[in-house]
Amino acid sequence: MVTPSSEKTRSILVLGIGNILWADEGFGVRVVEAFHRRYIVPQNVSVLDGGTLGLYLISFLQKADRLIVFDAIDYGLPPGRLKLVQGSEVPKFTAAKKLSLHQTGFQEVLSAVDLLGHCPRELALIGCQPLDLETWGGPLTPPVRTQIAPSIDLACELLAQWGSPAKKRTAPLPETERLLANDIDHESYEIKTRSV
Repeated sequence: MVTPSSEKTRSILVLGIGNILWADEGFGVRVVEAFHRRYIVPQNVSVLDGGTLGLYLISFLQKADRLIVFDAIDYGLPPGRLKLVQGSEVPKFTAAKKLSLHQTGFQEVLSAVDLLGHCPRELALIGCQPLDLETWGGPLTPPVRTQIAPSIDLACELLAQWGSPAKKRTAPLPETERLLANDIDHESYEIKTRSV
């Protein structure tokens, strides 16, 4: 049996993947960015903007015992619908209907990490059904944007179940600690795309 203290030492990776330049395809990145801005996590939890890194994510996943992934996934549901998939079902959905090159890459990452003998023992995919993946430089669509907070809530529930609860920040995240900078953070990017 796993004791609470050993649970806390398990390495957890909270990962957002996607491409912010293709409208709703940026969902995963925007969720992990908002999560990092709003919450502090224990030392055994890492938060990463995986963007479109693909196979470069292997080393990060090899170090993780548990993994939470945020992504835009075509589940065939109404736009903006969230779906949590866990365990062995996760790879099926990352390859179900490839929306972009990064998804092919992420399925390959999971396979490669498994072949190398250290796949996270617990996987959770928090996916949102996209509406628009065609608009170059476009922001998240309203039905997808409204799912950022519920996705974060789901991740917080998982972290609490895994013995590593996130705590709300009491002070704003310093600019030097943001996941995205150079005006590609969500707020700055949305202002730019509205003014174009």
